Amino acid sequence: MVRPGRRPQDERWSTNLAAARQFHAREGHLRPARKHVEMIDVKGGGEGEQEAVKLGAWLDNTRKRAAKLSAERRAQLAGLGLEWAAQEGSP
Repeated sequence: MVRPGRRPQDERWSTNLAAARQFHAREGHLRPARKHVEMIDVKGGGEGEQEAVKLGAWLDNTRKRAAKLSAERRAQLAGLGLEWAAQEGSP
């Protein structure tokens, strides 16, 4: 059951991944400070409504839990150049 006010895990993953892609496209790397907050468009169309994503903390926490990520999610992160994502789960 989903609590009111909380988004499903897949939706949160998509939002965080969109923030990572935006940061990577702008900066050319994916090594933000742990406290970095990335602002992304909520609707995706540049309509002015934005959401704050704690990108630095999310990436740090995701790296620490990399062994538990699905192969699909590791591949998404590896596609952005995160070497640790490509290495995790490899035999």
